[in-house]
Amino acid sequence: MQESRLKNYLLLHLIVFIWGFTAILGALISIDAIPLVWYRMLLAVLFIFIYFLFKKKSIKIDKRTVLKFFFTGVVIASHWIFFFKAIKVSNVSVALVTMSTGAFFTSLIEPIFFKRKLKAIETILGLLVIAGLYIIFNFESQYKLGIIYALIASFLGSLFAVLNGLFIKKHEADTISFYQLFFGTVFITIYLFFTNGFSVSFFQIPNLDWLYLILLSSICTAYAFIASVKVMKYLSPYTVMLTINLEPIYAIILALIIFGDKEQMSTTFYLGAFIVLFVVLLNGIIKNRTVLKGKFKQKLNRKK
Repeated sequence: MQESRLKNYLLLHLIVFIWGFTAILGALISIDAIPLVWYRMLLAVLFIFIYFLFKKKSIKIDKRTVLKFFFTGVVIASHWIFFFKAIKVSNVSVALVTMSTGAFFTSLIEPIFFKRKLKAIETILGLLVIAGLYIIFNFESQYKLGIIYALIASFLGSLFAVLNGLFIKKHEADTISFYQLFFGTVFITIYLFFTNGFSVSFFQIPNLDWLYLILLSSICTAYAFIASVKVMKYLSPYTVMLTINLEPIYAIILALIIFGDKEQMSTTFYLGAFIVLFVVLLNGIIKNRTVLKGKFKQKLNRKK
């Protein structure tokens, strides 16, 4: 069991690194946030559908589950739209560090759905993340709109993670991912239809953008999406969301390498980012100590 937890924890870090690269691709792709998410989800659905055909797996679900997946599909589509909007109006570093508030939101949402008491340590760690953000944005006020978009995306991402923590108990990760991405695509399609969003220019995508979109939809979405849902069988939604706080660290390093001066921030910004990283590491230490104590007690009981 401990080996399985460690394996999935390492897999989660790989997924988070991939998500960090997602932000880079979002900055590189020239089209706006809504069409970007529409193409991303549509292509990801196609990739997962091909995977189902290859594996000869059934995608049948009951009507009640359809409604649940439709709701979470809307949530994840909205999450990505606000996420990419945040990147477009600010930059990768600002958007992703703000997204670290997800741990705080999850600490409030998870007890409601999992019917457990609010843990003081989770709230404290979440508030530490907020403190790190306060230090950063007290000196980076020119990115206010990006901060607002990223905070909305963070809340929606937390809600999505908690709900998937429930779904994974009854459904396969690939089935969940397929339907949520499909319904997310349907939701955006309806929105674009009623707002006359589909135009000739909507379908005129530069060749380089197509390359980025394929990478974004295959590796960064289809694979990472299924894998992230799967690890929830072994890790709590709170641990998942808090580990996702490493995404800004990975993405900031990548952004500095790729974009150079555009992504260079003040010393205060990096101090706040360090606080976020410290909280993530602290959470890992606390969680591992709890697991190790439980294992030690089990060994003592066996000897008795």
